[in-house]
Amino acid sequence: MSPVISATVKPLAAMAVAIGLLAIGLAALGANPAVTLTALLSGAFGDWLAVADTLLKATPLVFTGLSVSLAFSGSIWNIGAEGQLLFGALAATACGIHLARWSHVAAISAVLGAGAIAGALAGALCGWLRTRFSVNEVISTIMLNFIALQAVSWAVHGPLMEPSHSYPISQKLPAAACMHWFFPPSRLNCGLLLAIGLAPACYFWLYRTNSGFELRAVGRNPRATAFFGIAAGPITVVAMALSGGLAGLGGAVQVCAITQRLFERFSPGWGYEAIAVALVARLNPLAVVPSALFFGALDNGAQVIQRTQGVSPVLVQAAQGLIIFVLLAFDTPILARGRSATLPHHKQPADA
Repeated sequence: MSPVISATVKPLAAMAVAIGLLAIGLAALGANPAVTLTALLSGAFGDWLAVADTLLKATPLVFTGLSVSLAFSGSIWNIGAEGQLLFGALAATACGIHLARWSHVAAISAVLGAGAIAGALAGALCGWLRTRFSVNEVISTIMLNFIALQAVSWAVHGPLMEPSHSYPISQKLPAAACMHWFFPPSRLNCGLLLAIGLAPACYFWLYRTNSGFELRAVGRNPRATAFFGIAAGPITVVAMALSGGLAGLGGAVQVCAITQRLFERFSPGWGYEAIAVALVARLNPLAVVPSALFFGALDNGAQVIQRTQGVSPVLVQAAQGLIIFVLLAFDTPILARGRSATLPHHKQPADA
């Protein structure tokens, strides 16, 4: 089996196995698996507004999924997409509320730029700590998630709090700093197009540029790359800055396109769910888009099955976990040997 086919078949097989296990679990709980799964599908794609909501839920997952896949491609374990997204949303809000007199294009550009820069700085900081002081990036990025969470809480209770000081939310962004919606009452916006457009850009950088090759090489064999004079430190910092910038941009898009203000619990966990999105996509930026769409459909459909079938939306989180476990199982040595045993082997030439 070629690597391309394998990379496509494994996620699809994992999804199928996970859904099968989910159906067994539903039956054990006394629910009708066929009815429940049909309701989930209908909630995600049943009509135009359901499709629009699924696309909206997938949009931040594309940004954060690309962020995670880019860092993980270099064996840089960025678990901080959640915090980087929150820093991006915070910076976008702090910038956007002052741009009422700007032109629409200039204000949107400034808001998105502020979000991307804030996320990039947060990512670069963790990359620098790893390079300069050998701080494990798993620890630093997770800790920064909590710092970002508290920073948002402080901001909406303090300097960014709405003028009446009655609610812990920021004031609404002016119209100049808000993206227009397509086809109201749906909230589709240019943020989705931006997210989709970034996927091939990330793929091109990873697989068609020298710096992208160096990042992947450092991730696979740091000793060999050091022998050939490739400096891992600067590459790590740049990769973490790009990774954080993508997540921060996702937070800025969510602010100026959907919520139009900042508040506590701004993210339901997009940065953490992005890890599942990236792993299902096998760290391929082009595959992040359909992977994010799949998880967005699960999130959207979960609301319907809770309302119509009385099934907890926690079921969706269980499905996400099952998919990851099955993917990991497919990569275990036992299954890998089983697959290799079924492949034809070329005869080696006899020794002279």
